[in-house]
Amino acid sequence: MENDPVIVEGVYNVPVDKVWKALTDNNEIKQWYFQLKEFKPEIGFKFEFSGGADDGPQYLHLCEITQLVEGKKIAYT
Repeated sequence: MENDPVIVEGVYNVPVDKVWKALTDNNEIKQWYFQLKEFKPEIGFKFEFSGGADDGPQYLHLCEITQLVEGKKIAYT
């Protein structure tokens, strides 16, 4: 298995602050991405979630925020 990063880029026809909130506000994250007990947009913050196909196995994802540029960029492992 390789350890190459997965980079996801997209262009959305919405204000930047709305996209940023969707990526960093736990209440917004829960609506479209995954369920987290807690989330803080801070470098070093660790979080986890389970995910997978509805009819298949679920996998535990262990993540840590590695980069953050307020309103512009968030990266995590």
